[in-house]
Amino acid sequence: MDERFSLAGRVAVVTGGAGLLGARFAAALAAQGASVAIADCDEVGARRAAQGIKARGKAAVQGYKVVLPQPDSVKRLKARVEKELGPVDILINNAATKTPGFFQRFEDYSLKDWNAVMDVNLTGAMVCAQVVGGAMALRGEGSIINIASIYGVVGSDQRIYEKSKYLGRPINNPAVYSASKAGLLGLTRYLAAYWGHRGVRVNALTPGGVFSGQNDEFTRRYSARVPMGRMARADELMGAILFLSSRASSYVTGQNLIVDGGWTAW
Repeated sequence: MDERFSLAGRVAVVTGGAGLLGARFAAALAAQGASVAIADCDEVGARRAAQGIKARGKAAVQGYKVVLPQPDSVKRLKARVEKELGPVDILINNAATKTPGFFQRFEDYSLKDWNAVMDVNLTGAMVCAQVVGGAMALRGEGSIINIASIYGVVGSDQRIYEKSKYLGRPINNPAVYSASKAGLLGLTRYLAAYWGHRGVRVNALTPGGVFSGQNDEFTRRYSARVPMGRMARADELMGAILFLSSRASSYVTGQNLIVDGGWTAW
């Protein structure tokens, strides 16, 4: 493979690293030679994900607990990673949350649930960028990738949620999710301009819908809205992550790389 895609000698932090996409991101980075810190509020899950990756290869992968958006927790994470793996070169802000009231309809959405989701999805990414990205700026190099969503770019098509379920539970796309992901795109552009002269690149990766247990009705309705006619597989996002993490994208910053099968093309 082109050496520009190699991550040998690089250290990456993936927040929300015990989840569906986070664990895949961590595995893809490790496969390209990076040492990876899997950071998650679920410390047991983070360590389990790290052990699974290490069992398949020789990369240094460790699991860590982090509680977002607490600055002290992020600072402790950074200190441990630097001590055990080295200075961080790549930060993937992937952490996101759902509250018990996450799927309330907009008219009934509680401020408590709104703030809890914003705390992790947006403010958590900001704090991680402050702590980890600030250190990158001092060293003069680094890549930050914020994991956004097509619903931060366009409004959600409410029709696809009729009779739709995820793991047996009715679902929708709440306004707080769209707002948090749109905010993440704004933060991406701001930090790209703010740190560009310091050698820190900041980009966003926007996935379309990834199949992960949705019922047939949702899958059918969603796929009908996609030019490619299907939902994404989680592994189809990995090429984009490796590109944005590596020197192959050395002149790319402030961009939103959309991997959605064409959803936003029409």
